[in-house]
Amino acid sequence: MREVMYWQAINEAMCEEMERDPNVMLMGEDVGFFGGAMRVSRDMYQKFGAKRVMDTPLAETAIIGAALGAALTGLRPIAEIMFVDFTTVCFDQIVNQAAKVRYMLGGQVDVPLVIRTQGSAGKSYAAQHSQSFEMLFAHFPGLKVVMPATPYDAKGLLKSAIRENNPIVFIEHGALYNTKGLIPEDEYTIPIGKADIKREGRDVTIVAHARCALQALEAAERLKAESGIEAEVVDLRTIAPLDEETVFESVCRTGRLVCYEEGHKNIGVGAEVSARVVENCFDYLDAPIVRVAAMDIPIPCAKELEREMLPNVDKLMSAVRGLFGDVQMPGNAVNVVTAR
Repeated sequence: MREVMYWQAINEAMCEEMERDPNVMLMGEDVGFFGGAMRVSRDMYQKFGAKRVMDTPLAETAIIGAALGAALTGLRPIAEIMFVDFTTVCFDQIVNQAAKVRYMLGGQVDVPLVIRTQGSAGKSYAAQHSQSFEMLFAHFPGLKVVMPATPYDAKGLLKSAIRENNPIVFIEHGALYNTKGLIPEDEYTIPIGKADIKREGRDVTIVAHARCALQALEAAERLKAESGIEAEVVDLRTIAPLDEETVFESVCRTGRLVCYEEGHKNIGVGAEVSARVVENCFDYLDAPIVRVAAMDIPIPCAKELEREMLPNVDKLMSAVRGLFGDVQMPGNAVNVVTAR
């Protein structure tokens, strides 16, 4: 095992897949000579050349349109959109074209397209550069949505995504790029659609993804030290398809569920997880399901306001304690889905 940063794991995954398969290419704004807006593709232009690491105009519709055409004609493009917020510009290309073309042509074509982007808050990037759109894309059949929390997951999932014959929206969290983690020396992949139990526990299940999975681990350790509560942390890793089996098994063991996410509370990932658990595991619940998420307001630029509207470890811990009799957080930060 060796320690790498999150961005390095993504860079390695792309380089290894480009070395393995000459049809793999990267395209997007500033991904070439400059090395990417977040410097994730640094040195790739020098290594693979301008035909395989291609700088594009500042035009998201052109990036996804060209990448889709490349995928349909035999290449395996990785298309980078600088911020997930900007995918609204090319929404038609993603949800009406890439997601549906294989179905509409009766399975006669493959669509090996990876759309890499970052979705993150907490960096004072304001309302148009800080949003979480994972649930938006998960709504559309034909798209797979991946959100890794660690360098290990980022590399293994991206390699699997590049080898897929279906379009995948691969969302990286901008606040994680410089975080560190261990990865194997040897090649490995992680199956898409499989959640990971990052921490075992007997008292409550916390379902999270991306940076929230790491925050959930911190909350779990603090809860154990302060209250003796043993929380199990399930990192979804893939939002679509959702690994119901792992979530259901965990909830049936613990009897309690807290859904924790950085996206807005309204119709979020936690809402979907809650609905599925109530539909399938109702008799195993010993307490109401709790959702902890961002407030339903545009994301502020001011650090103090942004910090207030986002979920955090303290809010999560308070929500968990509430399941065991303590006072819960105010309703604008925590929402309860009554199970009984």
